[in-house]
Amino acid sequence: MLNLLAINPIAFSLGGLEIRWYGILIATGIVLAFLVVQREMVKRGMHQDFLTDLLIWAVPISIISARIYYVVFSWDMYKDNPINAIKIWEGGIAIHGALIGAFLTAYFFTKKRGVSFWKTVDIAAPGILVGQIIGRWGNFMNQEAHGGPVSERFMETTIIPDWIMKQMTIDGVTYHPTFLYESMWNLVGLIIILLLRRVALKRGEMFLFYLTWYSIGRFFIEGMRTDSLYGGILRAAQVVSIVTIIGAIIFFIMRRYVTKVKETYQDQ
Repeated sequence: MLNLLAINPIAFSLGGLEIRWYGILIATGIVLAFLVVQREMVKRGMHQDFLTDLLIWAVPISIISARIYYVVFSWDMYKDNPINAIKIWEGGIAIHGALIGAFLTAYFFTKKRGVSFWKTVDIAAPGILVGQIIGRWGNFMNQEAHGGPVSERFMETTIIPDWIMKQMTIDGVTYHPTFLYESMWNLVGLIIILLLRRVALKRGEMFLFYLTWYSIGRFFIEGMRTDSLYGGILRAAQVVSIVTIIGAIIFFIMRRYVTKVKETYQDQ
């Protein structure tokens, strides 16, 4: 029965329009992330329409920036026919590009509204993880974002369900389900973040934890993948992860020990 989920990346068709599981799962992740963040924002004294207004800008900008990121690091595919760069429906977006677009949008939006950026992203961090946890399963349905071939010993000792490994078998070769590794890494990060809500973290530290946690996992998982984007000889996602980790640590030290931020996550 579970194999039914592992066969066709197209969920259903409406006339000539094919609705893919990838899009359904990404949309589901966004909706659930919205519900998680909206509840906490209202609880923390923010206006109930604030998140909706932010997402009106953040979602399209994130999609555009995710595409730009992908095109920049895949320019050899587009340099002879640049018009193809806008054909996002043919595939090709990157999560790091989406996150960069979302965070920049949040920064300028909060400045315009007179709302704390750090408070906003602290509250949003668990929701972002929820979206990433679910969204990665779109890669599962598309049989993409996988690692290299697994060994015979791996297949004999793995505790990963058979229906997942069957979907990761392409043209007779079984690959590491790196989408699953990242999804599970993010799930553990979500649990930790929910526990950290009970601790008197300074404002911004929950978001900085998210950046560090996600980037550590992504660095190692990216090293296993076979579809990485490259900036020269380096994997782009690994470079971005290292820069993010260093930046998050610097911000943590600066905010806690230099500027000595007094507001905590619990403060409204």
